[in-house]
Amino acid sequence: MAQTSNQVHSREVERAARELLQERGATVQGIAEIVYEMQAQYTDTLTMDDCYESVDRVLEKREIQHAVLVGIELDKLAENNQLSQPLQQIVESDEGLFGVDETIALGAVFGYGSIAVTTYGHLDKQKIGLIKELDTKEVKGVHTFLDDIIASIAANASGRIAHRLRDYEEELEEDEIKIRDEEDRLS
Repeated sequence: MAQTSNQVHSREVERAARELLQERGATVQGIAEIVYEMQAQYTDTLTMDDCYESVDRVLEKREIQHAVLVGIELDKLAENNQLSQPLQQIVESDEGLFGVDETIALGAVFGYGSIAVTTYGHLDKQKIGLIKELDTKEVKGVHTFLDDIIASIAANASGRIAHRLRDYEEELEEDEIKIRDEEDRLS
C-alpha cells in the first residue's frame, strides 16, 4: 500500500493525543486508577503498574488517538464559544439527549471485545474517578467528550487486562497438566 505524502505519521498522532490528554488533566495515572478499580476484584495479583502499562498500550491504538483528537477539539471549541448554535449550547451544557459524545467513545471501545463494551457502559453510568470529576465539572472547562473518551480508554485497558489474565490462567493450567503428566510418566 503506497503512502501519500500528506499522511500524518502515527507517532505524531499518538504524541498529540497524549499531550492533549495531559493538557486537559487526564493523566495515565488517573485512567489507570479507574482500570485498577474495575479489575482488582477479579485477581489478587493486579498491580498499578499493570494498569499503567495497559492504559499505555491502549493509547497506542489509532482509534483511541483519533477519538481523543476529535473529542477534545470539540470540547475546546465549545469552551471558546466557537461552535454554531444550537450545537454550542448542547455541547457546553452536555445535554442529556446528545449522544454524539458517547457514540465517538463507543466507536473507540471495540478494540478489546465485548468485555470492553460492557465495561464502557458501566463506566458511562457509574462515572468513577477521573470520569466523575470531568462529568460533574469538578475540573474547569467543557469536558462533554473527554469524560466519555476517558471511559473508553479505561474500558479498553480493563478489557485488555481481562484477556491477558485469562491467557495467563490458561498457561498456568497447561503447565500444571504438563507437570502432572511428567510426574505420572516418571512414577
